[in-house]
Amino acid sequence: MVPRTTRRSIVALGAGGLALSLALAGCSAGDSESDGGAVELSFLVDNGESTVATAEALADAFHEENPDITITVETRPQGADGDNVVKTRLATGEMADLFQYNSGSLLQALNPDQTLVNIADEAYVDKLDENFIKSVATDDGVYGVPMGQSMAGAMLYNKDIYADLGLEIPESWDEFIANSEAIKEAGVAAPIVQTYGDTWTSQLFVLGDFNNVLAEDPDWAEKYTNNQAKYVDQPAFAGFEHLQAAYDAGLFNEDFASATYADGVSMVATGEGAHYPMLTFAASQLATTNPEAADTVGSFPIPGDDASTFGLTVWMPTYTVFVPQSTEGAKLDAAKQFLEFLTTPEACDIESEANAPQGPFVVEGCSLPDDVPAMVSDLQPYFDDGKTNLALEFLSPIKGPALEQITVAVGSGITSAADGASQYDEDVKKQAQQLGIEGW
Repeated sequence: MVPRTTRRSIVALGAGGLALSLALAGCSAGDSESDGGAVELSFLVDNGESTVATAEALADAFHEENPDITITVETRPQGADGDNVVKTRLATGEMADLFQYNSGSLLQALNPDQTLVNIADEAYVDKLDENFIKSVATDDGVYGVPMGQSMAGAMLYNKDIYADLGLEIPESWDEFIANSEAIKEAGVAAPIVQTYGDTWTSQLFVLGDFNNVLAEDPDWAEKYTNNQAKYVDQPAFAGFEHLQAAYDAGLFNEDFASATYADGVSMVATGEGAHYPMLTFAASQLATTNPEAADTVGSFPIPGDDASTFGLTVWMPTYTVFVPQSTEGAKLDAAKQFLEFLTTPEACDIESEANAPQGPFVVEGCSLPDDVPAMVSDLQPYFDDGKTNLALEFLSPIKGPALEQITVAVGSGITSAADGASQYDEDVKKQAQQLGIEGW
């Protein structure tokens, strides 16, 4: 294998990013196929450090097994600017041969039936988790393969506090509040951590409760999309209701209005806080700020009113790989080979090494390393037992942009749960109308 330093060059991208060329020495940049039958693929990913590192590592390993196929990793901006790059390049037929993007509602906005290659008939699709397939499928096809792990909207908790007080994992909201009250009586400063200095963190009591919503009404997401279900009504109202109840009970940290996400993770790690509703990508933050607490911070599902529905709300991998319809011929065959490679244990192991795992894999035969943090390994039994449901954003294109401001107000005692849910229903209505969804 040619050393990485002799195989990487930096070239300018028209979209304003950088391309990290992983071309073989001896192959001229820009040649898609040589006289010997070699194929060069371009692979567009966002410019996040972990994304690029993962894509590079996968491209290296795939090329080593398939020396006639070279992958050039290009980068685009993150966020809205990156969304625009993807949509523009798809619309103009100038998309890279492979590209990384989101599954769920953002994917649906790309009109995948018209822009992406349908891989529903590929054998390796059978290795993908059913929930993942839902997040990359339409009525007419399946369009992506994961590049990374899932994650959950869960309750992070301090295992030492639970052990010292003899507490059991709560499977209902009443049990959770009882545990929190006991923790408060024991003198812990923050039975439940909230961090509204980063407003996005305020949403988890609502978003992470969605497993309980679907457990009670499996058709709720479809009804919601069709303007037939509202947050002001149960079962979805419970998330807002619980957020207000926790505030009213005085269970939050005193500095909840100014504390940040990083503060919240550290509070649970050090025992200053006992619970923190959060996405399990917090494993990366924990490894950065409190690596000594890897076995101290665990996770369990956010409880609902009914213990029988106890299970996880899960988010599919942030990184998903797609092939645009502009990829044809030998390039299409090679691109499909790369997608198949991404469904192998070898690729999953590479992904674990390149980027800290944040939850279980959604590919059959892939397993987490033995040394993952407890908050990640604690999720696996719920996946194994089928006690999971997708987050709403993977089942509906509608998510109102003002949710985090509304949940901050409810969680601060400024707005009631009922008023907050009503405000969010209005926010959702505006977004649905902007998207042109029928029935709104």
